[in-house]
Formats: sequence, C-alpha cells, structure tokens
Amino acid sequence: MNVLRFLLEGLRMEPKDKKPRPEQDRTDQSLRQEREKTDEEFSKKRDSIEENADAVVQHARATADTSLKVTRAETDERLARSEAPQQERQSVARERVQEDATLQRERTTSDEKLRDEREARRRALASLLRLERATTDQELLTERARADEALAARDDFLGMVSHDLRTLLGGIAMRAAMLVRNASEDEAGQRTRRDAGSIQHFTARMNRLIGDLIDVASIEAGRLSVETRPEDAIRLVRETVETFQPAASAKGLSLDAEVARDSLLARFDHERILQVLANFLSNAIKFTPEGGRISIRVEPVEQEVRFSVADTGSGVSESMLERIFERFWQVLESDKRGLGLGLYISKCIVEAHGGRIWAESRTDGGSSFFFTLPGARTSG
Repeated sequence: MNVLRFLLEGLRMEPKDKKPRPEQDRTDQSLRQEREKTDEEFSKKRDSIEENADAVVQHARATADTSLKVTRAETDERLARSEAPQQERQSVARERVQEDATLQRERTTSDEKLRDEREARRRALASLLRLERATTDQELLTERARADEALAARDDFLGMVSHDLRTLLGGIAMRAAMLVRNASEDEAGQRTRRDAGSIQHFTARMNRLIGDLIDVASIEAGRLSVETRPEDAIRLVRETVETFQPAASAKGLSLDAEVARDSLLARFDHERILQVLANFLSNAIKFTPEGGRISIRVEPVEQEVRFSVADTGSGVSESMLERIFERFWQVLESDKRGLGLGLYISKCIVEAHGGRIWAESRTDGGSSFFFTLPGARTSG
C-alpha cells in the first residue's frame, strides 16, 4: 500500500498532450500573482526613492536660488550706494542673464542625464529580472518535462499492474465460487463455504481498491471519464437501495428510500453516480451500529437535484467535516472512518458533473452526506 500511495503522491506534472491539472494551474496562477506583486512593490519603492531624490535636488536648487538672490540684492544695494555708472550696472545685468542661462542649461543637462541614468537602470533591472524569470520558467518546464515522463511511466505501470491483478483476482474469485458450488453438505463442506465466501469478500475489496487507485490516477492526470445524459434519479436511488438491502439487513439495519415522486430527471453519468451512492451507503453501513437506520433521499432544489444519505451512526466532528473529502484522510488511528479514497473520488466525480458535495453531522448522532447534480428537463 505504501508503494501505491507513493505512486499517487509522487510526480503530478501533466504530459504535454494531456489536459493540465488544477495543481499546475494553481501553481502558474500563484507564480503570476507573486510576480505582479513583486513588480508593483518594486515600482512603488523605486518611485518613492526617485521622488525623495528629486525633492532633495529641488530643495538644494531652491536654497541656491535664494542665496543667489540675496547676494545679488546686496550687490545692487552696494552699487546704488556707490552711485556706479549706468554702464557698469548694465554690464552686471548682462552677466547675470548669461549666468542664469548657463545655470538653466546646466540644470537641464543634469536633469536629462539623471533621466537617462534612471531609464538605463530601469532597463538593466528589467532585463535582469526577465533573465532570472526566464531561467526560472525554463527550469520549471524542464522539471515538468521530467515529471511528465515519470508520470507516463507510472500510468503505464499502473495500467499493466491493474490489468494483471484483476486477471488474477478474477481467477481467485472463480475458484472460490467453484469451491462454494462443489462443497459437500457436511460440516467440512460448511467450513469450505465460509472460507470461500471470505476469499470472495477479500477479492471484491481488492478489486475495488484497484479501481480506486486507477480513478485517482485518472483524476490527477485530468482524465476522469464522465459522460452525462438525462437520467432518472429516482430509478437510480431505487436501484442502489435494492443492491445494498441485503448488506444492510445482514447487519440488522433499516435501509429505505425517501422519494416523493415517480420520476426526477437529472444530467449524470449513471455508473459514476452509482459509484458515489455506493460509497456513501458502504460507509453508512460500516459505521452504523446494529439496529440503526439509513435513509437515502433525492429531491429537486431549484435548478438542481439533491441526493442525501443519512445514518444514525457515530457521526463526524464539525472540525473534520471538510477534511473527510481529502485524499488518504483519517481522523485518528483509532477511528477508521475516512480511510481510503472513496470520498475523495466521490468529490471529484460530483464536481466533474458540475455539482457540489458536503457533509453534515447531527447533534443527536449520525451523519448526512449530500451532493447535487444539474437538473434536466424533458424535451417538449
């Protein structure tokens, strides 16, 4: 089991010819958002630094201009007191015009040089940032390509192993059936029937586990097969109850369907939704003590059809209601509810139909599991 879990928990990158998985999409989206945030923060910091630098320059220039005005005013006052000739005053005025023009040119040149330097730094930093990100992207693509190869090898391995295992299990189940059929009526024959029945039970469980592992591999690869069409949800519920009635009765449980009409159309894949209901009922039967009650209900809710399976078992704590649909989830070592992949696969199946899935735990004990499917209207 640890090896199979490693295969499923391992490399998850999608081959180029396959549909990208949600994990990869979330990673790419998170990377884009982080880069946008970095660019925004860097731009704000750069603008703040430049604004502060400009303020310092403007303050220095304003101080210099003020000092120059004071100096010129003192010079004018001194010339006035000395009754300098008009020619000297005109000469001073011309010098001041030339000084002002030279100062303005120097400041304009300095401003242009500063803008050029800032633009050059921006281009250099942007180029460096693009290079670093391109390197990161290339490394990510390389890792994904390697993961794609490993995933393809894993899928091939799972496909071959599952086929061989199911062939062997089929042979074991057939031999067990032959033992049951050929067993004598004496005490030894009865023991043979019981042992053969246990073998059939274990092979069925192993076959379900193999199916779950294949489903999880398909889900992780974005290739879960779901073919929806208008189907009768009432008939599906009755079929499910009929299938599980012997198992419920054997444990002393009451199993019934609560339906208020003869037909209710929804769009779904019959076998896949039967798989979801079978998982819900299997858990309910497993965790409901003898003498308990299990009910399955289906009803229209606005534009959807809602299914529910309620039991009078031990229930699930409120803090764990969201986690029970996680892969390989379990509450405690002493509480085996949630072991396996059934609820995780059920969640993926329902969501692939465009529906919702959730669970509730009642204060008087027991749990209720719900899921919705898109409704379907009859033509005409």
